[in-house]
Amino acid sequence: MTLVLQTGETVTRETFWLIGPVGKALFYFLAFLAIAVLLYGVYDRFGRYLRGTEDAFARLDDLPGRIASAAKIVVSNEKQFNRDLYGGLMHAFIMWGFLTLLIGTTILMVDIDGYRLITGFLGEEQSFFVGDFYLSYSLVMDALGLLFVVGLGMAIYRRYGVRNERLWDRHTSLEDGAFVWTLFLLAVGGYLVEGVRILGTGFPDFETVSFVGWFVALVLQGAGVSGELARTIYPVTWWSHSLLALGFVAAVPYAKPFHMLSSFANVVTRDEKAGVRLPGVPTDAAPDEIGFTEIEDMSWKQMLDQDACTKCGRCSSVCPAKASGRPLDPRNVILDLKGYRESVNAGGETKEIVADGGGVVDSRTMESCMSCMACMDACPVDIEHVPQFTEMNRRLTEMGEMDDNVQETMMDVFQQGNSFGDPERKRPDWVEELDFDVPDARDESVEYLWYVGDYPSYDERNRRIARSLATIFEHADVSYGILYEDEQNDGNDVRRVGEEGLYEMLAEDNAAAFEECEFETLVCTDPHSYNTFKNEYPELDGVEWNSDGAVDVHHYTQVVQDLADGGALNLSGTELDYTVTYHDPCHLGRMNDEFEAPRDLVRRTGADLHEMPRNRANSFCCGGGGGGLWMDFDEEPKPSEERLREALEDTDAGSNVEKFVVACPMCMTMYEDGRKTGDFEERIEIVGLSELLAEALESGGAAEAAGTNAGAAPADD
Repeated sequence: MTLVLQTGETVTRETFWLIGPVGKALFYFLAFLAIAVLLYGVYDRFGRYLRGTEDAFARLDDLPGRIASAAKIVVSNEKQFNRDLYGGLMHAFIMWGFLTLLIGTTILMVDIDGYRLITGFLGEEQSFFVGDFYLSYSLVMDALGLLFVVGLGMAIYRRYGVRNERLWDRHTSLEDGAFVWTLFLLAVGGYLVEGVRILGTGFPDFETVSFVGWFVALVLQGAGVSGELARTIYPVTWWSHSLLALGFVAAVPYAKPFHMLSSFANVVTRDEKAGVRLPGVPTDAAPDEIGFTEIEDMSWKQMLDQDACTKCGRCSSVCPAKASGRPLDPRNVILDLKGYRESVNAGGETKEIVADGGGVVDSRTMESCMSCMACMDACPVDIEHVPQFTEMNRRLTEMGEMDDNVQETMMDVFQQGNSFGDPERKRPDWVEELDFDVPDARDESVEYLWYVGDYPSYDERNRRIARSLATIFEHADVSYGILYEDEQNDGNDVRRVGEEGLYEMLAEDNAAAFEECEFETLVCTDPHSYNTFKNEYPELDGVEWNSDGAVDVHHYTQVVQDLADGGALNLSGTELDYTVTYHDPCHLGRMNDEFEAPRDLVRRTGADLHEMPRNRANSFCCGGGGGGLWMDFDEEPKPSEERLREALEDTDAGSNVEKFVVACPMCMTMYEDGRKTGDFEERIEIVGLSELLAEALESGGAAEAAGTNAGAAPADD
């Protein structure tokens, strides 16, 4: 039932109050024009993606499910809140406010241009924009519109007041500020129009529900604006607001507002394993076709990635390469590629996409990437940086512009099957100091096939990791074995420096060695090996390895936790009196979501575990990934040094932390180096988790033996 005031006035408002028939017709013409420009622009922008190559992975399977999942991510703003509460609230207020105002405008359009026309055609014109509906509508619009203004105010303060450094760099343009200010003027202008209308209509009692507009009307009245003056200036304020809104609508496909569409599309088409697994190279690809050679080599998803970037700088703020002074800024690489693509499409000059000087991206920039995926984890719109970076590294490899140290390492891997260049026969030498035999999985059926890896096999410090893990398996009395000299480099980092051909060769050889053995579970010492065996080998063409997922691939911390849970490994009663912190390896934690097994094992030893501020998915890379361990960079500070400083100064235990626990051999190497170069040798010890566990088992056994002796019957007097 329509709600009517005592004066006979209906509870509603006239949308085109004081505008007139000519003005109304002009508005509809301009609105139609703006929407046409919007639709054409969106069609043209998305049409450009069809010029890109096919993507290696399925992106549009289960499209309804993908859209629902993306909607949840976007509406909840869950990625915006990650590591940045202020930014999360700011974006949530802006997005929720904008969507509410958009929906409100759509409702009004449906009423005016749909419901009223239909009911008028059928008989008597009616409107649902009256009474309780109107009051509810006005309250919600004012409330969410206020959040919109607050969010935009927060954005303006962060950009111009605080001058957040990640918002300002060489890609910052007037367009970025214009986008925020346009939205702010639209929001404030809407309230000004509402306030002038309320003042001009004599403050109808029911309009108090529009509490912000009512407040603006009171302010205007207090400033000396009369009702008559309000009626005079209302058309000016209305047209100013309307023209700005229509201009914004028309500009969406051609400026920064396009990210509202491209970002959502990017989240819809995301690959949950992007970076964890990399796209392969077509078997028929010629050398000059491998990697990014020209913009036509970019897939449609890579183009969409570039268009989805909002310049927020979150990727740059967490990048360990950038933090240590390497010439890499993930945001700038993505935006450089976008800028070059747009320039070429507009008829600009072409050049090498990646090269040693003179390219769109410099070769040293790409070599700096650690493939840690911190940038991708931090990105709120799921831009897939690492696969694009890998494509450029592949191009450098084909052009012979690989880092000299990396090139030498690749030759060692090719000739000897390991990154140390030592003979294959020396791979199992680490077992010689053990007082028990390590079974050969080539000669007998085992439950656990243990892939030891390069560093635990050849590096003297990491050999202690291997020996301690072998000791753990012996304590648990499980059936396990290794491949001895038939094991080769896993290829994970070989692939990430761009040597796809060598990676495929290693994958074929390792997979063939695995297939010759009878085992149930593949156990990896190194998270890098764990990642590539689990996520990449099964998808590589021509490699017959676990494509049906029948073989379980685990990191050793997961297996040892299972052994402890099942009672095969007795860690009860162990009390190591150490204060420790644990570093999450990128390939185990951020890339494969294993955070709890290592922590559970540390606690079972009795050690007092304290977390660093950057932990779990927010862990800071040691600097060894993506071939970083094989390169020389003039870094200040080194990522490993920065991480050790954090362990000693930023945990709640502070300088009392005695041991820095790692579960990755490469991390062990980087942190031992950082301990020396950062002058931390007297302050903290780097210890492998397997070493900590072996010590706990030894101390537990000694304690048990001591307890048994203490309880024995005394000798005869």
